[in-house]
Amino acid sequence: MNKITVISDSNSKSLKIKKFLIKKIKSNSIKRLNLVIVIGGDGFMLQTLKKNKGKPNLFYGINSGNYGFLMNKFSRKKIINNLSKAKMIKISPLEMKVVSKNKIRKYLAINEVSILRQSRQASSISIKNGSKYIIKKLISDGVLVSTPAGSTAYNMSVHGPILSLNSKKISIAPISAFRPRRWKGKVVSEKSKIIIKNLNSNKRPISAVADNIEVRNVKTINIKVNHKIKFHLLYDRNRSLQKKIKLEQLKRETN
Repeated sequence: MNKITVISDSNSKSLKIKKFLIKKIKSNSIKRLNLVIVIGGDGFMLQTLKKNKGKPNLFYGINSGNYGFLMNKFSRKKIINNLSKAKMIKISPLEMKVVSKNKIRKYLAINEVSILRQSRQASSISIKNGSKYIIKKLISDGVLVSTPAGSTAYNMSVHGPILSLNSKKISIAPISAFRPRRWKGKVVSEKSKIIIKNLNSNKRPISAVADNIEVRNVKTINIKVNHKIKFHLLYDRNRSLQKKIKLEQLKRETN
């Protein structure tokens, strides 16, 4: 694909920006191959990236949602210049392999994998890195495994660490830990192979969510970074994803 593709969410604001952009692009020269312009919010961007995994595309997001952490701010006057000069970053997703009953399924997560209690009772899980225990028994509402790109999303809400984009780390953060109460989680290498096991699947069922795809009644979850898949994202020079993450780190330090 050597053309520019513009796709958008279905809301009126996104469609209006799409209509404007298509006209603007026709009358201007942009020297970018395999460029996909994605108009919407973070959820729509995540969905689009997964649909296009393995393709040599460059993705430039334009925010028409609420926060739009993965997106760029839309500017009618500067959009052509921004598209031409945007800087590229590469990110790899988490791969979640879940075992539930007799089924084994795999899903990708660009932000995080969430392990959540499925009933009124807290989850009871163990977490390993390969053959070594990170924690033998955690009773909590769940746990998050986050990429650097996702460390400012749900992970930050549960007081997990904000990771620099080039840190080569992933975060494991508990959600409302009950026992041990003071367990704050762990930051591990992106080469880690995380194994989460439900210690009481009959009485304390759990679900596993890869970004926004949920699997219920899970017994075991294997999580690792899939380095074979790389998404190429474009950001305006003054609003790179690295800068956004750094700003969130500074905000946390000053609060």
